[in-house]
Amino acid sequence: MSEKGAEPGEWPVVVRVPVEPVEAAVEADAVDAALSHGALAVRGPLFGVAAQGEEDGRRWRVVVEVTHGCPQQARDALNSLLWFRAKDEVKSLEERRALLAAVARLESEYVDELTVLATRYRVVRAEEYAGLDAQGDLEVPRPTDPEPLTPDWSRGASSPRTDDGLVLDPDAPLSPLQAAERLSLRTLVYSGTRFPEPVLADSARAVESHPDVLLMPAGFLVVERSAADDVWTPASSLLATAHDARRTLDFSLVWWLPRHRGLIPYDAAMDVDARTLAPGAGPAAAELTVFAEAADRLRAGRVNEVEAGGTAYRIARSRRLLRWGPDGPEGPRPSDINTHAPEALHPRLDENGTVHFEAAEDDSAL
Repeated sequence: MSEKGAEPGEWPVVVRVPVEPVEAAVEADAVDAALSHGALAVRGPLFGVAAQGEEDGRRWRVVVEVTHGCPQQARDALNSLLWFRAKDEVKSLEERRALLAAVARLESEYVDELTVLATRYRVVRAEEYAGLDAQGDLEVPRPTDPEPLTPDWSRGASSPRTDDGLVLDPDAPLSPLQAAERLSLRTLVYSGTRFPEPVLADSARAVESHPDVLLMPAGFLVVERSAADDVWTPASSLLATAHDARRTLDFSLVWWLPRHRGLIPYDAAMDVDARTLAPGAGPAAAELTVFAEAADRLRAGRVNEVEAGGTAYRIARSRRLLRWGPDGPEGPRPSDINTHAPEALHPRLDENGTVHFEAAEDDSAL
């Protein structure tokens, strides 16, 4: 990525100096991170859905988390959101008809924006990036990132949803460092020979059509790097908290990886994992012990990196930005790739609220 020398126009930024102790600590952490992880690694676009009602002004509300890898995944999530709303929440036939009409479009068209019952829904595009230090290592969670007072490692533990209740407000006041980051990223564009020409052209146009950026809350994910490689690669989806990412890694170390490597049969009971099997697992005991001990080290505190079987696993801190224009957040670009086509995701729901499961069964038999 590089900076493009374009005038962003009149997009004022409201700066508020932190005065509360917690706010000041968060800002101090951000300053430290800017100094230690000043370079940026851009992973690529993520997609979600934002909604805007008549009372929202310039604000948009995230209704589908901005974590999806392609626009169609976000459309599918909007399809489900509207289908269940039509099934469970409507107060009249007119409301259900309007929602079902939107669902019908989403089942057959690549829809990036539609209006239903006076609410605009837009598929939005964010750029995901992370800080790098001088050695090329990804930034880990900061001391002031939210952490539970008592970590819950149980597999059934509830977790906050990424972007749950998030309001995208371009006029919200920013701390000095947030304002500096926002201003510095306004002219960020793709560059280099590894990007196809249509991707480069779309990126350059986006700076003109959506000259401002809005910074989204940080997310967290597991990344991994083998002994034979010097590149960190994603090993999980984007999660709301660092502890969620650690718990995901814990499950992977003791449950998923042993099965993936043939140390535990896939058809073993759910409660069978590296911790329960390692003491008496015969030839696999040594490898299972390695995974179990790595998971135990992870649980010892706010640990952000462990090694097991020649692979390093890290909890990485990810950031996202939305490009913003006169009409709000940027949508998908022509060069963004859809991994699949629109399709019906749920049984037919009629305007009276009856679900026709037999129709779905007939379709699956074709």
